[in-house]
Amino acid sequence: MISPGLQILFILGLSLFGVNAINLFSKNLLSLFLRNKEGSEIKKRADTMSSVVRYLMITVVIGVAGMMILKEIGIDIGPILAGAGVLGVAVGFGAQSFVKDVISGFFILFEDQIRVGDVVKIADKSGSVEKVTLRMVVLRDLHGNVHYIPSGEIGVVTNMTKNYSRYVFDIGVSYKEDVDEVIEVMKEVDEDLRSDPEYADDILEPLEVMGLERFADSAVIVRARTMTRPIKQWGVGREFNRRLKKKFDERGIEIPYPQLTVSQKDEGVPANGVPQASYNPYLGSRK
Repeated sequence: MISPGLQILFILGLSLFGVNAINLFSKNLLSLFLRNKEGSEIKKRADTMSSVVRYLMITVVIGVAGMMILKEIGIDIGPILAGAGVLGVAVGFGAQSFVKDVISGFFILFEDQIRVGDVVKIADKSGSVEKVTLRMVVLRDLHGNVHYIPSGEIGVVTNMTKNYSRYVFDIGVSYKEDVDEVIEVMKEVDEDLRSDPEYADDILEPLEVMGLERFADSAVIVRARTMTRPIKQWGVGREFNRRLKKKFDERGIEIPYPQLTVSQKDEGVPANGVPQASYNPYLGSRK
């Protein structure tokens, strides 16, 4: 007859083995899912789903192990299971937000709204998705801050890296510049960028010049946009802006900037042009 202590050790060992087996199974399942499939989008979805499945399976293993250990130490789990229903009703009123989070998280995952690695905006918070569970989404923003957002509080989700991304350019030039020449220079920069091996694979389409967007206070705004692979739009956009600035400098195309002109009206100057002394109340004397 095996003693309860050995039984408990056996259960703990079996549980540990089960957790490790689940981790190994999820990794192998992920590798099998990604076999003969290419693209970061598929990998994102596989990573997200495997982490959720692993979390659920480990929770089940721990729950079953806990019940078995209670039984071994002499606690009858029958009344516990029977009372769980009554307790569940009582706790349910206080756990409505938790249930709401889980249900919302299920639909977020099922509809493939968010994947690990996406850059999204949720509840006025933007960042890269580091973790997705049924209960919450974890974001890390540009400054390194981590935001934990309960699934039940997620309303509108803006996914900036789903399937492809775009970068919009609003280029301001002086009113005296030829807009057609500006557009031609922008297309030249785009061709140079797409021929660069460092950026060629990230740019999916030639630059789409949308034309003269508006007349600003001191500039005319020419709008264009480019299509890139997910998450690559910011790097491509920054490099495009850098090269465009250099091209504008070479061509003598002016990028206006705000200027302030101050006109000072002279007071107390007589016809002979000699200013009269004025009284300064703060100094209490004339100067």
